[in-house]
Amino acid sequence: MRIMGIDFGEARIGIAVSDPLGITAQAVETIYWNKEWKKPVERIGTLMESYGCDTIVVGLPVNMNGTIGERGERTRQFINKLKQAFPGITVIEWDERLTTAQSKQALAEMGINSRKQKGKIDQIAAALILQSYIDANGA
Repeated sequence: MRIMGIDFGEARIGIAVSDPLGITAQAVETIYWNKEWKKPVERIGTLMESYGCDTIVVGLPVNMNGTIGERGERTRQFINKLKQAFPGITVIEWDERLTTAQSKQALAEMGINSRKQKGKIDQIAAALILQSYIDANGA
């Protein structure tokens, strides 16, 4: 089974999935939403089904000093929504420190203007979160 990686944001949610062997993460799409949980949860369910995912890794924004701030608490609300919507799926919190900065850097190295490609930033951040999890767990 594949693993899904999620970069949760207030306006956009970046999605990535692992390859069938669970070795690499690929950016998939960005879900645009407006504070209404139903749309993103339904879309995530559709993507999990189409890719055959049994685990979701959600990037948790942790402050540099290790504390969880307001964004982290909001992300935990989202994680709880996922757990309620998909009771048979494993949902994992994963420290996402610096992934947005890394994704902006990756786009810059490819010659892509990150200001015009905010959705791509979220997808790449989701892939970085997922790849970090895969690398750490030998998944």
